[in-house]
Parts: sequence; structure tokens; C-alpha cells
Amino acid sequence: MRHTPTALALVASLAIVGGAALMTTPASAASFDCSASGLTPNEKTICSNLTLNDDDVKMATMYTMLKGLFAMGMSGNMADDQKAWLTEREACGTNVACIEKAYDTRIDQLQKIYDGIDKPI
Repeated sequence: MRHTPTALALVASLAIVGGAALMTTPASAASFDCSASGLTPNEKTICSNLTLNDDDVKMATMYTMLKGLFAMGMSGNMADDQKAWLTEREACGTNVACIEKAYDTRIDQLQKIYDGIDKPI
């Protein structure tokens, strides 16, 4: 499953609100610097693939926004889940289909968290 319109609307809203802080250069993904030395093969694959890079930007933007909305307990749980997810993504190595599936799964998880938040009207 690709990303829902709600997820895309959330990311678009965050990009507008975040402005320059969320902008990236072609050599950079939202969650890590693609020009840094010592990147893993997994990270190099993400940096060299526009779709994966875009998925990384979406996921990192959603994660950062959601983590900021919650108190320490929930925020800590989200950080633990993110760390576990990063380990799973890293296990994909350079397999693009595996990495894409990992991003789809994580973005869907974050979307469910967002959907569960009480929102005014």
C-alpha cells in the first residue's frame, strides 16, 4: 500500500509550517546527511534512490511532528519504536523493495498514530 491522501496532506502541511527547517538538498535526506562519511550500504541506497529519499523525508517529518506532540512517556515509546524500525530497515541492506516496504510500513504506523489524535472539528 502506498501512502494515503491523509498522510500526504499531513506531510504537505508540515512542509509549509516547517518551511526552511524541513527543506533538503539533493544530497540530504531528512533523517541523515547523505554527504557524510561512514554511511551504511542501506543509507547509501536510500540516498541514491529518489523514491526512497522521498519516503525518508516523509517518514522523518511525520515522526518528528508526532514525537513533538506527545508527553515524555508516549514520546519515549515512539523513540523506542523508531529505533527498532531503523534496525529492521538496516537489515534490508541494499534491497530497494525491502527498504520501500519498510518505509511504507513505518509511514502507515505513524499515520495510525496521527489518526488516533483528537483533533478540533
